[in-house]
Amino acid sequence: MSVEFKDSFFKIDPEPHLIGNLEQVKHFPGVQMWWKSIENIRRPLLTGMPPEAFVGLEPWEMEKSADPAVLLKAMDKYGVDIACLLPESMMDTTGYTSRWCTNGEMARIVETNPDRFLYQPNISPIKHKGVKNTIWELEYWVKEKGARIFKFYPPEDTFINDQDLWPFYAKAEELGIVLDIHAGFCWVPPGKSKYALPILIDDVARDFPELKINAFHMGYPYCDDLNMVAMGHPNVHVCLSLLVPWALGAPRKFAKIIGEALRWVGPDKIIWGTDYAGFGVQIRTAVAGLRDFQIPEDMCKDYGYPAITEEDRAKMFGGNLGRLLGIDTTKRRAS
Repeated sequence: MSVEFKDSFFKIDPEPHLIGNLEQVKHFPGVQMWWKSIENIRRPLLTGMPPEAFVGLEPWEMEKSADPAVLLKAMDKYGVDIACLLPESMMDTTGYTSRWCTNGEMARIVETNPDRFLYQPNISPIKHKGVKNTIWELEYWVKEKGARIFKFYPPEDTFINDQDLWPFYAKAEELGIVLDIHAGFCWVPPGKSKYALPILIDDVARDFPELKINAFHMGYPYCDDLNMVAMGHPNVHVCLSLLVPWALGAPRKFAKIIGEALRWVGPDKIIWGTDYAGFGVQIRTAVAGLRDFQIPEDMCKDYGYPAITEEDRAKMFGGNLGRLLGIDTTKRRAS
């Protein structure tokens, strides 16, 4: 049985990953280390997931696929209007000799369906490949291709607040792009978690107050730190990517994460996301997680969390990121 998710929320996903052809890099010890850790990540993300969360799930949604047609199929099934395609770099896993997926590969996929896919060049690693080279690449994608959103993955590079990156941040601010930054633990070695601590964003936001920053994964497990940074800096937004399925499998844990963000940061600066990596079920649980979730009344009473309104959901699903990207979210694109 197929279950269609129909709602009125315009949805923009800032974190659907393109993994690329791993056959050409799987021999690297760092790549093997990365994938071994993925097995451990499944445990905290899936433990406690109730059976009803998978009612109507089709077999293809549990099969890993690099085919963009499968991504689009999942987007249509669960009402995701736009995906900002993100090519994985992970050059630290190959000793900085190879990327998993290039920006060029990403662009070819985007151009097959520019109404549903957006360019999201991965400009990592900035310092390792050279700040000057990165600035050239940033300008190319903005001026030649019209890219509006980019990804920086500090764990493979350097500290978020490394002063050597200041010319890059200055150019990103000047060009008006949205900069997605991985924040919190890197989850997968050989990346270095110390490079991505949310408190480091404070220095960047202070010196570049017009730079539109979207911090992935709520800075987990340092969600409180990220909320404090975002509270003080109007240009810092927090992103629920990867964590939304906890609304289904660990609802009180998710209630604390989103409740604290609503109270400290506010609904105008919280952004939804999937962290899709080839499985349709990731889109399903991310959509269902935010669409149907409500903070328990006792937690609202005991912690002072506001209840989630339909207006809040609309903002988080696509309204907030759409505003940053200049996208009209009044007309749906999902079929």
